[in-house]
Amino acid sequence: MLFGLDGVEIGLIIVFLCLFGGILSGFPVAFAIGGAGIIAFGIIAALDSAGLLIHQAIDTGSNAYNALISDGVNADKISIFRYPDLPTIAEPVFVSGWETALDRNLSFVVNRINERVLAGQSIETLLAVLMFVLMGITLERSKIANDLLTTMARVFGPLPGGLAVSVVVVGAFLAASTGIVGATVVTMGLLSLPTMLRNNYSPELATGVIAASGTLGQIIPPSIVIVLLGTLAGDLYSTAQESRAQLAGCTDALTYLGKPAVVSVGTLFQAALLPGIMLAVLYALYAFGYALLNPSKAPAVSFESKGDDVVTRNERLVWFAAAPVVLIGGLILLSSANVVGSQKIIVDSFTDAGQVASLRTGVSEQCQASMIDLHGQEAWDAAIAQQAQIDADGGVAESRELTEEERASVFAEMVDAAAPIGSGLAIAMVMLALLMTTARGVAPTADTRPLLIGGLGVLLTLLVNAIWVTPTSTPGTALVLMALPMVAALYGAKYAATLLGRNDLLRVVFPPLVLIVAVLGSILGGITNPTPAAALGAGGAILLAAYRKLREDDQSGKIILQAAFAIVVMLLVGVNFDLRYSHESAGVETWLAFLVAYGAYLFAMFGILYSCWVLYQKSVLSPVVRETAKVTSMVFTILIGSQILNLVVISFGGEHYIQQFLRSFDNEFTVFLIVMLVLFVLGFVLDFLEIIYIVIPIVGPIIYGGTFDPKWVTIMIAVNLQTSFLTPPFGFALFYLRGVAPASVTTRHIYKGVTPFVLIQVFGLALLWFFPSIVTILPNLMAN
Repeated sequence: MLFGLDGVEIGLIIVFLCLFGGILSGFPVAFAIGGAGIIAFGIIAALDSAGLLIHQAIDTGSNAYNALISDGVNADKISIFRYPDLPTIAEPVFVSGWETALDRNLSFVVNRINERVLAGQSIETLLAVLMFVLMGITLERSKIANDLLTTMARVFGPLPGGLAVSVVVVGAFLAASTGIVGATVVTMGLLSLPTMLRNNYSPELATGVIAASGTLGQIIPPSIVIVLLGTLAGDLYSTAQESRAQLAGCTDALTYLGKPAVVSVGTLFQAALLPGIMLAVLYALYAFGYALLNPSKAPAVSFESKGDDVVTRNERLVWFAAAPVVLIGGLILLSSANVVGSQKIIVDSFTDAGQVASLRTGVSEQCQASMIDLHGQEAWDAAIAQQAQIDADGGVAESRELTEEERASVFAEMVDAAAPIGSGLAIAMVMLALLMTTARGVAPTADTRPLLIGGLGVLLTLLVNAIWVTPTSTPGTALVLMALPMVAALYGAKYAATLLGRNDLLRVVFPPLVLIVAVLGSILGGITNPTPAAALGAGGAILLAAYRKLREDDQSGKIILQAAFAIVVMLLVGVNFDLRYSHESAGVETWLAFLVAYGAYLFAMFGILYSCWVLYQKSVLSPVVRETAKVTSMVFTILIGSQILNLVVISFGGEHYIQQFLRSFDNEFTVFLIVMLVLFVLGFVLDFLEIIYIVIPIVGPIIYGGTFDPKWVTIMIAVNLQTSFLTPPFGFALFYLRGVAPASVTTRHIYKGVTPFVLIQVFGLALLWFFPSIVTILPNLMAN
């Protein structure tokens, strides 16, 4: 053996050195990965042909090996790491020759590119990367960060370390709206760093908080890392659990687990929200604590007031605390009394199928024993009892078509049980009321009559809905009855929006906040999957950027506002009217609703095209499209190159060798800890994309094949990968910041500044390790 190492071990070292050398060569990383794979394969093939690479494989024909198989040990669990005394045979790393391996790699790489890049099941999800990148770059070019930093500095500046806290807040905000690490770090470095240094902030704290806050876009949804990891995690988890089920003696994962082995990107977004917020809070607490301990290095800074209305303490208490509590509390009380609730009266044509047992019980003895080990004897006994009751009742009841009398009876019951006020209308009215009460608190000296008219309109809308609008009323009838009070409510809301627009904080925060809520709300609420939500975000970002550009030049943005309103109208009509094509006939009401929705759609598209024209005229659209093409091309080229490198590792047995090593540990916590440590160390020299597409496919079948929740595993990896932007010497955030930092800030300042935040990342990982419910609580609540 060369250097006393196994041939596969030498092959893995050659692959890593070629990859590392390719990255250091200065050649574009997207192409260096594929090139490193080709060069590594050539070197390994040459050494193997010369007889220098010898792999010590277990002799599967030996008596010792056969004895283990006879004792019931699964062949996949037998390795040289677990049983080092087993007889071995020396063989080349390319057992069938490097020519056969090359031929197999060429055919596999075509199939993999077709499955994972061009036409696979994950391609629709990967399209979200393009949309989120477009959304982020568009918002970054609209200079939203400039206003956010200025406004947040005015809000938090008077606190100790307030400027650093404001950077964290803006970083979290930009993470949820743009998610582009490089753009965020550069923008905050250009705007905040000079201000912080000018106010005697420590260079270490200033650079550290900017670099760390810029990386929050890697974990706070919508995150490109989560999208890329999610597409891999779904496939890896499903495949690994199927293999696990078969090893347990069961036919499939659904039988063994009692639930489908799936994990979606939308679910991962839900899981990532609280960890992302937790990291932002930890960053802010560190900055605040540092300022308390070192007041001279992070002093409080007061900024000049812009002349907003003076709000007294009592007014703040009434309009910002008491009013929201009364409105939201009242909605909850009315909901509990069934005054507000569901008005659904749609009757299905068929009955529901009968309930099945919680676990499948008609399984082999081996599968039964494995399921009892997994779920517990109590759960198995409960499933047996459920199945016995089902059998006694004649089996699972099949779905059947309801008769006209049964449908009429069910319909009458649903009408009687329906709440007087629909929950959707009630929530909308409460939101309008909150808008008006907030405006009253922000501008206490303004004319209150429009707000009173709006409040009266909200109250009358709810009363009309409760008294005259029934669940059986058509949408057109309900609209006619509530038209006047709704107009009054919208009049008050429009006036409230005008008052809120005078407040700097709300004027800057509100538009991107609406976009964030629309995008994340549609994903987290399960309304749609990430790709349509990303398209909505991209369209909204174009509208918002165009409006800001027009206002900067004192031009009217009415067309864009009207286009945004048209989108709202289109959604409201679609929710309240049944516009499906499956109807044999449609009444006048439905035709009018269709025409309104179609007109709103056409005007919304006109608004988006007009916004594109505005951005093109302002020399914004061209660089946005160019940058979007560059980033997405890099991502997909890295995806293709990583497939080549992965196939090279597989071809000489590297993947199998690593997996055998990890399987040699009996404790899956130990295995996962080893993987997390390896990922952390690799983050010092590799970018997150290389780690996702090169390392995760190798270790994924092991870490996703155990009892861990796949959501927790994926978010732990995502938080770990976030540190790859901060760890010297190749942390990208450090390069971005070094490029825009003044000469007085040295590289040593930056390295010292990010060190505490890397430790905070590790502490955050420890919190998630010991308290996994931080990750799983939100997806579980949303699922229920």
